[in-house]
Amino acid sequence: MSNGSISVNFTIYHSRFTIHAAAVLAVIVAVAITGCGESTRVTRVDTGVVTDFSGRWNDTDSRLVAESMVKEALDNPWLGKYRSAKGRQPVVVVGAILNRSSEHINVQTFVADLARELTNSQKVTFVAGKAEREELREERRAQAEQAREDTQKSPGKEIGADFMLKGNISTIVDESEGVRAIFYQVDLEMIDLENNVKSWFGQKKIKKVVERKRTVF
Repeated sequence: MSNGSISVNFTIYHSRFTIHAAAVLAVIVAVAITGCGESTRVTRVDTGVVTDFSGRWNDTDSRLVAESMVKEALDNPWLGKYRSAKGRQPVVVVGAILNRSSEHINVQTFVADLARELTNSQKVTFVAGKAEREELREERRAQAEQAREDTQKSPGKEIGADFMLKGNISTIVDESEGVRAIFYQVDLEMIDLENNVKSWFGQKKIKKVVERKRTVF
């Protein structure tokens, strides 16, 4: 074999070795980068612990506002006046709770918190809302066709609500140079379904200041 052939073969072998080494190095770098990336750690905490990370409306806000506002509503004179006039506790249903804030808020969680507080208070009779009633009526219709006659629940025996609790959640946001102030306002009304009289009006305000600091390395 001539010297020229040896030189060409060595060049080809050297090129292949270089490409192989570069590929191996790329894999090592990729693994190193992956290894140095962010890791995920999950810690279980008590549901009563306040976890304010972003400053946005959260489960703690929903629970505390529901507890506070339902207590205020049921301590108001309208409840005692109704009991004296009717000789029984009023029947209450939760209507629409509107999200008029600048955030995505799961209002159904707040509605559930309100429903829990109203029911557990034992000061009012709490009945199912519109969506739940439709599901229950469908179940009764199914029972009328499929269930044993002695176990069927007949229609026309629902208890009508005397009052509807409804309201909205709104926000005002002010932000400047990494500092953001979020003002939440929750308005609730207890409305007499017989005459549309607003028997109680409640308002709860929450203000949060979120400060973001940049870390300089």
